[in-house]
Amino acid sequence: MNKLILSVTIFLSFFLGSAGYSQIGGMSSFEFLNLTSSPRIAAMGGDFLTIQDNDITIAPFNPSLINPGIDGHLGVNYVDFYSDINYGSAAYSKTFQKTGSFLGTVQYINYGSFDGTDESGQRTGEFNSSETAVGIGWGRQLDSLFSIGSNLKFIYSGLETYNAYGLAVDVAGSYTSADKSFVASIIAKNIGRQLKSYEGGNIQPLPFELQIGLSKKLKHLPFRYSVLFNHLEKWDLRYSDPATLNVDPISGETIDDSKLEKFADNLMRHIVIGGELLIGKNLSVRAGYNYKRRQELKIEEKTSTVGFSWGIGFRVSKFHFNYARSTWHLAGSPNYISVTTNLSEFFVNKN
Repeated sequence: MNKLILSVTIFLSFFLGSAGYSQIGGMSSFEFLNLTSSPRIAAMGGDFLTIQDNDITIAPFNPSLINPGIDGHLGVNYVDFYSDINYGSAAYSKTFQKTGSFLGTVQYINYGSFDGTDESGQRTGEFNSSETAVGIGWGRQLDSLFSIGSNLKFIYSGLETYNAYGLAVDVAGSYTSADKSFVASIIAKNIGRQLKSYEGGNIQPLPFELQIGLSKKLKHLPFRYSVLFNHLEKWDLRYSDPATLNVDPISGETIDDSKLEKFADNLMRHIVIGGELLIGKNLSVRAGYNYKRRQELKIEEKTSTVGFSWGIGFRVSKFHFNYARSTWHLAGSPNYISVTTNLSEFFVNKN
């Protein structure tokens, strides 16, 4: 326990001390690292989860969940995003008794094909753009309640003839109750730097983020809720859209929100809530709400279900399937699909 307290203290003092340098809103390179490819995570509204039930699709986004329970598991995720954009990931885990549990991951995004032209508008041919991160994760139980984990990610970005490389680390720690019904995690992700920029000398920061989350499975109801707190490194996430400002019709002056309204709005932009209804051992239904996404991407004339998400998970024989839809914008809702299995079950010696 003392080791855990010391580790957390060092961890927070180091990363909170440097948090003032992080920015959001398109100011960082390799932003694709913030996209979750897990249907279970997407269905519950966020980009990570704190559920300890040996799901390999959520372990890459919370490395403190890498444990012996996912030894031999393989997971593949695919997301049909907007237009011709698609992205996904794959992960495989292996546990070694003395050194802990390891997770190999590949994460990619393909932006599709583009028509290249010169300064006069003449076509020069087609080109593709994509980004990839190859990582190795490690997790270990400190005792029966506490676990730690980390990811090391090598990042490549190729946009037409421009290339960039980077190196990033995720660090996480989790507390899991003895009955595994309650889990709380703290995560610092995308700690690192760009090793080679798209153009010489212009090194851009990585999308660092500090997050805390918790989940609780109810005792007398087959339901689990999740509460996530994002961007703890930066309090003010508000954006004033000139098109939606409240203007006094007589004086023409902008009517500013009260301090209480500003505080409540800022607080909610840090919070993502989700729930999961467990229907037996082989079926679950999920839903989530992301307030920040709704405020940033909704259209005032028709807010619709922007910010809401839902999904389903089920098991067939040795395979787990997950599907989700998350409404980012009125333009459409991305589809998330995953398939996971335990490869060890296919090689069991029946004798």
